[in-house]
Amino acid sequence: MTIAEINKPDHILEVKGLWKIYGSKTDGLDLIEPDAAEALRDQGAVLAVNDVSFKVKRGQVFVIMGLSGSGKSTLIRCIPRLVEPSQGELIVNGRNVTELNDLELTEFRRKDIAMVFQHYGLLPHRNVLENVCFGLKLRGMSVKERQDRARKVLSRVGLEGWEHHYPAQLSGGMRQRVGIARALVQESDILLMDEPFSGLDPLIRREMQDMLVWLQEEEHKTIIFVTHDLNEAAHLGDRMAVMKNGKFVQEGTPQEVIAHPADEYVERFVSDQRQMMAGSRVKPLVSIPAMPRKDMPAAAGSEAPIAGIARRR
Repeated sequence: MTIAEINKPDHILEVKGLWKIYGSKTDGLDLIEPDAAEALRDQGAVLAVNDVSFKVKRGQVFVIMGLSGSGKSTLIRCIPRLVEPSQGELIVNGRNVTELNDLELTEFRRKDIAMVFQHYGLLPHRNVLENVCFGLKLRGMSVKERQDRARKVLSRVGLEGWEHHYPAQLSGGMRQRVGIARALVQESDILLMDEPFSGLDPLIRREMQDMLVWLQEEEHKTIIFVTHDLNEAAHLGDRMAVMKNGKFVQEGTPQEVIAHPADEYVERFVSDQRQMMAGSRVKPLVSIPAMPRKDMPAAAGSEAPIAGIARRR
């Protein structure tokens, strides 16, 4: 272990008093005041993120769970400042991201953090290899080096042999594997995943979850994962937070949240999950429209589960 590694802070990410407010100016407003949130709502403002603070340890999978509109996607987009925070601090590896200038922020997004989106975000006119290489190309890496690195990552996510296919030729699960490969190839410290599997059918969704568990055992990335699925949160997360109306209503290990829900809102997630595990038919908290799975290309063995996957503890 190098001196630099020894001196790295234990918490790779620290979020302090983060707010994202739409529809109202916050210049000069003291959001520390107890009635600040209520005053903003009275003015018609939307508090997408409401005074959120948390820490994430290096190598940890931290899951943010909540219903649609709870603020979880806005929160995760604030970390790389794809959504600009209204107030608060975002400390990554000891650097305050909210203080970075445009050039520093661009470098931060290219090297320190990577993101996987729900709808893949692939470039349709570029093949699989080119999509995975794209971020490395922006860094100025040579063609051979970036392609060698991309091929290794594609092999790890089960897409060896698909390098020259285009996104339209791939199934949804395969496209998301490309998205994950594109993030992993950056070798960034933090991986942000915003409901990456919610658009997939149940079988492929579970295979992708298992693949992520397997990759995490190998890569030991720090992952911030957004979902509205408690089963997914429990399967993947080391710690989790439940979000409602822009605030964290409970934070802990998945086991702690399931065993000791903090309020009725969390209890609804937990009780429904327990009933589903027991085989009962219950009304879901979230209505997810069924998405037809596109026909797999012939001999698409990459959708098969990866052997040797262990359930995350």
